[in-house]
Amino acid sequence: MPRSRITGNFIDKTFSIVANILLRIIPTTSGEKEAFTYYRDGVMSAQSEGNYAEALQNYYEAMRLEIDPYDRSYILYNIGLIHTSNGEHTKALEYYFRALERNPFLPQAFNNMAVICHDRGEQAIQQGDSEVAEAWFDQAAEYWKQAIALTPGNYIEAQNWLKITRHFE
Repeated sequence: MPRSRITGNFIDKTFSIVANILLRIIPTTSGEKEAFTYYRDGVMSAQSEGNYAEALQNYYEAMRLEIDPYDRSYILYNIGLIHTSNGEHTKALEYYFRALERNPFLPQAFNNMAVICHDRGEQAIQQGDSEVAEAWFDQAAEYWKQAIALTPGNYIEAQNWLKITRHFE
């Protein structure tokens, strides 16, 4: 049984009802409808409950069915989120890159990539490798600049970090 049919909280139920109505009235193919159902089940149910393996299965099935690059970018982004949550940062970066190839206007993907790079820079400092740390920090700065360029009012902490570390130009 699809997760969308399992009882959840009021907001999840409301979203599911509205999404089902929209799927009926908006002209889409059966494949697009099925892809959206898997995406919704991954986001609204499995991922939000921490059932990452189930969410990944839903996302992979949505990727198999979805043909629109823009919609695929959000599926890839969410797969990246799961890998980030699981501490699989190399895999997460791969999925964020793939999402940005399809949709270069995902500031949250740039931000998440920056956070991973910044974390790797911090790890390099702890290991006493300041040269490697600086390379990671420079990469984090580039990603944060891209995120900020897309949404200037967001990522205030990143903006402050860029100013303090003189990475902001």
